[in-house]
This record gives sequence, C-alpha cells and structure tokens, in this order.
Amino acid sequence: MKLCWKALAVSCAAFTAFGLAGCGSESGSSGKKVFFAAHADAVDYTGMLYEGVKSRLGSQGAEVEFLNSNGDANMQIDQINEAIAQKPAAIVVLAVDGDAVIPVVEKANEAGIPVIATNRDLNGGKIAKVMSDERQAGRLQGEYMAKHLPQGAKIVYLMGEGSQSSAVQRWEGFKEACLDKRSDIQLLAKADGNWSEAEGLKYMTLWLQVFPKIDAVIAGNDNMALGASKALKAAGRNQGVLVSGVDAMDYAVAGVASGEIAQTVKQDADKTAEAIAGLLQAALSGKIPTDDVKVPFTEITKENVAQFK
Repeated sequence: MKLCWKALAVSCAAFTAFGLAGCGSESGSSGKKVFFAAHADAVDYTGMLYEGVKSRLGSQGAEVEFLNSNGDANMQIDQINEAIAQKPAAIVVLAVDGDAVIPVVEKANEAGIPVIATNRDLNGGKIAKVMSDERQAGRLQGEYMAKHLPQGAKIVYLMGEGSQSSAVQRWEGFKEACLDKRSDIQLLAKADGNWSEAEGLKYMTLWLQVFPKIDAVIAGNDNMALGASKALKAAGRNQGVLVSGVDAMDYAVAGVASGEIAQTVKQDADKTAEAIAGLLQAALSGKIPTDDVKVPFTEITKENVAQFK
C-alpha cells in the first residue's frame, strides 16, 4: 500500500489550528454556534463526521447544529443563507454542488464568517479545507485488483454520483492503477450507483443476468459494495468474486473479516473530525482559518483487518 501523504500531516495541522494565534484575519462572527451544512442526513460517514465534530466542540461549550439539504442544492443555499443571518462562529459545508454554493460561500466571506469545506470540494470562495485525496482511494482499489485478479479478468464498476468530483476522482484513480496497467482486464460495465445500497443491488442484479462471468466488483463506497454483495449472494455467485468498497463502515470491515468483501478503503472520519474541530477552535477564538488539511486513506484487507475490528 502506498500513501501519498506524510503520516503526521493530519495531527500537525490539527494541533496547529488549535494553537493558531495569528493565522488568517479576524472573524466577523459572534458567539459559539457552528452550523454543519451537509448534503444528506447524519448517517454513515456524514454522521460520523458530524458526531465527531459535535463531541469535540461540545467540551468547548460550542453548539453544533446539523442542516440536512437532502441532496437539494437550492435547499442547501437557503439553509446557509439562514445560517449566515445568525452570525455563527463558522459554517462547515459538505456541498451538494461545489459550483452552485459559491455565491453563498462568498456571502459568508463578506460577513467575516469562516467556511470549512470537507468531504466534497468547493470550487470557489475563501475556505479552509479538510479533505482526503479521492484519487488515492481509487488507486488503492486499483492496486489491489491489479495484484489479485487473474489474467483476462472481467469486472464491473459502481460509481458514486457522476456529477461529483469525489466520485470521478475515485474512478480515475482506479483506472490509472488497474485498467491502464492491466490491459487484459475487461471492464464489462460501469454505472452511476448514487452512493446507494439499493442502486448497487439493482445494477448488480442486472449485470448478473447479462454477464455469465464477473470476477470483481469495484464500488466507490461501501453502500454500493454491500448492495452488490447481496445480489451476488442471492444469485449464488459470490464465491471467488472480489468486492471492494470505500469508507470502512462497520459492516464492510466485518465483511472483510468474514471473507465476503475483499477490501474496503478507510476514509478516516475520526481524524477528519479532529482536523475540522481544530480549525473550528481557531474560528471560535475569532480567527479565520485558511488551512488545507489532507487526511490519508488506509487500505483494509484480510491481512490487516484485525486492527480495525
């Protein structure tokens, strides 16, 4: 496994943020209220991030309010506008659309309210970022498959939301590490699975009817991988099929341990929440952080799964 970030990058950035004395300009916000404006409900990875941030800031006497836009960019814009009107200490944004949200981010900038982007990139405005290299997740999946798939293997790929940079980058990383290096591997089908277990189940059920041989399923997240795994088991074709996902959800880690899933790639919610909380601590002290914190992914396979159970 090859990680492209230094091991201490996250911890150093987080501790630096907690100790910031002169980083960024003075904030125009007031109070100890933070808004966590998310693209979806507080479940799975999003929920782990929110709870991690909330627990860390709660000990500092700060209130963190969750805003769920249900995948609606216009709703998220309205929610952030309402948040700005309350002059919070900061706003954390998991964007529905990294372009659509730019004007309201710039509005927060003008009001002196710090904006921290995480999980999903923003394509404008003055922001601090706590992100992972999405290509790295795909590369880890690609390296695993390139190493373990037999000659002439046939595979299918479940993408997240094709309009999102994270989904595209995970696919590109996989393609570079596997398909571009193993010309014998045949990509039978690729579909936008919308990060959904139900979509993963639907597409995999269809592909099993169309393709008599499938050696591997690569999914942009664990939810889609779980759906695909369920379809494989229902069809009695799960033996010998390598299934890979991203996020290291509890069920995925258990699946790796039992052998039902070959690999998951951990997007470290705890370290990401730690880094976000560090930047928010700076915001609560009246500063506007502008850091760019990188949180590395970690591969989980049968060789190391015991460390994550």
